[in-house]
Amino acid sequence: MGSGFSHNAQNPLETETGLGDLPEGCVASVLVHLDPPEICRLARLNREFRGASSADFVWESKLPPNCESVVRRVFGDFPSRLCKRDIYSILCRQNSFDGDTKKVWLDKSTGRLCLSISSTGLAITGIDDRRYWNRIPTEESRFGTVAYLQQIWWFEVDGEVEFPFPAGTYSLFFRLQLGRSSKRFGRRVCNSEHVHGWGIKPVRFQLSTSDGQEAIFQCLLDEPGKWVHYHVGDFVVQDPNTPMKVKFSMTQIDCTHTKGGICLDSVVIYPNEFRERLKCF
Repeated sequence: MGSGFSHNAQNPLETETGLGDLPEGCVASVLVHLDPPEICRLARLNREFRGASSADFVWESKLPPNCESVVRRVFGDFPSRLCKRDIYSILCRQNSFDGDTKKVWLDKSTGRLCLSISSTGLAITGIDDRRYWNRIPTEESRFGTVAYLQQIWWFEVDGEVEFPFPAGTYSLFFRLQLGRSSKRFGRRVCNSEHVHGWGIKPVRFQLSTSDGQEAIFQCLLDEPGKWVHYHVGDFVVQDPNTPMKVKFSMTQIDCTHTKGGICLDSVVIYPNEFRERLKCF
């Protein structure tokens, strides 16, 4: 009896187990319920968690249900040998398409799809006349350039995008700035010298979709010197297998006065729940 007790005392940890003893399949079944950043953090724990974090079924649940349609629209051909984790990683980058006039990406935390259309992908009245508009390079745009209006009587911007959006509700914004920003001695400065005409009559924003949804919003533009996302409206996607065409516009065509001094960066489409991340009007 005494010798038996002595033997167990010498091996007190003999039957203990740790995280490393969990089967990869069991770990993967837990990871599938976590957000992508949490999965990546847990993958650093040990070899079993790292292996489980690579399981296709874990990342397939994070990808859009119509992932194949999204991939075909953005890339055309896509390597079929890639695992789901690598596909998720690629889609989380800002991927350009349609001649670099548009970018699409997945939000890293939620897997929700976001899309942006550059000013170069919009139809802007008078854009080729340097008396009115100029393209200026800037680090403040994800596209590296914005359209700057010096002065014009008839202001009109139109655009459209056709895309296989995953099911959900989306919000559309124009990203604008009154004034022209630059850097001086390493500090950001904004020249508002040419800003005028935006506080007299409201600007009219519109959107419409191929299934008949419409939204209209009007407001005066103010707050020079900073980028503002002006919320045009929302639209709902119910059938992710049918590409949705979204048309949008921004106009101020009251010719009783000129307007100018505005930078037009892009139009962005975000999941509706992301609106709190932006300064909305």
